[in-house]
Amino acid sequence: MKKGQGDRLREPIIPDLLMTPSDHGDGDLEIEHPEDRGNWTGKLDFLLSCIGYCVGLGNVWRFPYRAYTNGGGAFLVPYFIMLAICGIPIFFMELSLGQFSSLGPLAVWKISPLFKGIGMATILIVSLVAIYYNMIIAYVLFYLFASLTKNLPWQYCGNWWNTDLCLDHHVVQTGNGVVPFNISNTVSPSEEYWSRYVLHIQESSGIGDPGKIRWNLCLCLLLAWVIVYLCILKGVKSSGKVVYFTATFPYLILIMLLIRGVTLEGAWLGIKFYLTPQFHHLLSSKVWIEAALQIFYSLGVGFGGLLTFASYNTFHQNIYRDTFIVTLGNAITSILAGFAIFSVLGYMSQELGVPVDQVAKAGPGLAFVVYPQAMTMLPLSPFWSFLFFFMLLTLGLDSQFAFLETIVTAVTDEFPYYLRPKKAFFSGVICVVMFLMGLILTTEGGMYWLVLLDDYSAGFGLMVVVITTCLAVTRIYGIKRFCRDIHMMLGFKPGIYFRGCWLFLSPITMMALLVYSIIKYQPSVYGTYQFPYWAEVLGILMGVFSCLMIPLGMVFAVLQEEGTLWQRIQQASRPTMDWGPSLEENRTGMYVATLAGSQSPKPLMVHMRKYGGITSYENTAMEVDREIEEDEEESMM
Repeated sequence: MKKGQGDRLREPIIPDLLMTPSDHGDGDLEIEHPEDRGNWTGKLDFLLSCIGYCVGLGNVWRFPYRAYTNGGGAFLVPYFIMLAICGIPIFFMELSLGQFSSLGPLAVWKISPLFKGIGMATILIVSLVAIYYNMIIAYVLFYLFASLTKNLPWQYCGNWWNTDLCLDHHVVQTGNGVVPFNISNTVSPSEEYWSRYVLHIQESSGIGDPGKIRWNLCLCLLLAWVIVYLCILKGVKSSGKVVYFTATFPYLILIMLLIRGVTLEGAWLGIKFYLTPQFHHLLSSKVWIEAALQIFYSLGVGFGGLLTFASYNTFHQNIYRDTFIVTLGNAITSILAGFAIFSVLGYMSQELGVPVDQVAKAGPGLAFVVYPQAMTMLPLSPFWSFLFFFMLLTLGLDSQFAFLETIVTAVTDEFPYYLRPKKAFFSGVICVVMFLMGLILTTEGGMYWLVLLDDYSAGFGLMVVVITTCLAVTRIYGIKRFCRDIHMMLGFKPGIYFRGCWLFLSPITMMALLVYSIIKYQPSVYGTYQFPYWAEVLGILMGVFSCLMIPLGMVFAVLQEEGTLWQRIQQASRPTMDWGPSLEENRTGMYVATLAGSQSPKPLMVHMRKYGGITSYENTAMEVDREIEEDEEESMM
């Protein structure tokens, strides 16, 4: 007898009933599998990507301003309480959903197809945000290139774009540092450079009159999209490496700016202004709402980026630990950025002889007017200006990577056989389309459109998405089942803190946020410009349309089922048969029976026969199975 024949005779024969599709071999069933999604290639790829995504422009230009206007140091009390109630639990929920299923924001709703509209709403919101967010990166690139000069172009008046109202600080300063005349009706060179040269907004009468395209801004926007495309070209395998630089380098620059800032004369004025606690503010509901909003937008929950990044993890990645590292790191970064910003603003207020609150601004006003003006007062001003805008560039880019990766992953997971092999081409198409849609932002009236998108694209629509996600997972899918999935994945169940937040505290707090934002609604403004009625309606429709995706998705899911209306709703709300871990070796316990082609009455036996032995995680799976059996027995009694 030949050796090969003897080996074949000694091989154990597995009954067909206990065989998985892979046991049959490709020759028999000819099952076509989609191309592999891929995973992070390094241990720190995921963690750094999450840090880069969460630590963005808002940490620098929104948190410090929100802190000083809402009680200074006292603001940290509601900030950390809201972080514990809303931030950390929702963050962990999104990571858990993504890692458990290895699916993007659309396909993850196999967990409950009735709510697939949440995924569609997420993609719509992220697409709108990605369009204008890259325009902000284009402005940063513009200033970055403008800093490559001996004298910063916004340092002095006397340029063709300046007006008679222009007054620079060299004229303002006198020997004793006291302003000898009224400067309330004057404009700084940096403000005129931003509005009259960069934006050229004086040629536009409003949002209905966009004017001509500013070709220098258009080229910067094109460059921004090219950079983003090259970095996400190979999905997480390329962006996962880029974030080693973009997520860490801002910290180096931030520390440099912080050291330079606190050593400036008058820096203590700004820091005192930033941190002096005003505890009476804590009695105001506005302060608590502002703290919750800061947490909500800073961590990026609801945008699908966290879920997308986690979907590329290995099944047993410790996302519990990563949740606390990223959320607390994000909070500490915001506080540090406040010191770096306000120390320089304190120096600036002393140089100009005006109170700190007259120079402090938030948003683009801080990044493109106030801080650049402060840079002109320092020795080696082009160097510090370049560092500041390079920091903003790296902060913005990794958030943009997340937005694009979310869109691409969501769509390719829906059509894996067609789009996954052509992911690089599809990513390019998305970038080109979004560049073309963003061209209106490069016009002379483009800033008005950017403000409208910023105010409405991710406003109450995003809150509705997060609230509905929380309720769908905990109430429809079930908190017990969700905790079992996490137990199976991490080896332990979430404690009472997470369960309490998911069930009660987080959704109630976010509903209060939603109601407050609707009651306290204020029309958009840009400086003294009031947006027309039709622009307000357009902005509100942006938010409403994303919310409408949820009921539209429900209608579509119900029409796909059979039976009475109630039977259809019940069927559509249940997880699909293939819901669960994507890899066969991770589908232990109750999920093995749902593998394609598996008919085994003892699913764990199939898994043991296929992969050999029982691991600690399979032990966990058996524990979960026993719990399910006990629950079923209790319900039958």
